[in-house]
Amino acid sequence: MRLTRYTDYAIRVLLHLAAHEDQTVSIQAIARAYGISKDHLMKVVQQLSKAGFVTAQRGRGGGLRLGRPASEIRIGDVVRETEDGFQLVDCGSCKVAPVCGLPRALNEATTAFLAVLDAQTLDKIVADQAAARRLLALAS
Repeated sequence: MRLTRYTDYAIRVLLHLAAHEDQTVSIQAIARAYGISKDHLMKVVQQLSKAGFVTAQRGRGGGLRLGRPASEIRIGDVVRETEDGFQLVDCGSCKVAPVCGLPRALNEATTAFLAVLDAQTLDKIVADQAAARRLLALAS
């Protein structure tokens, strides 16, 4: 399975915010740290905010923060929120679909994939916040 760039950006935003848990961070700062488009990130942040992963404060002194503790953000939930679907093949027009076991096997694989991601929380992925901050600062 391959995740979309949109999901990649969503996870990067969350990683950045987890590394800077003690402060608000601008979209521009995240875009600069990763070398990606601010415009792309604005759409991603809007969805993450709507889903409660991020809180956004407008105005002077505003910025982004995690919407809940990093220990409560499961990567599987982020992937489910940002990916359109998990149907890996379209069997609708296939002649052998009624007797084929491939859809069941692929569904099993997708379930296992998401189960592994559900076991990963944001705090586990960003275990060393200080090191993550240093690396992100070097990239800016």
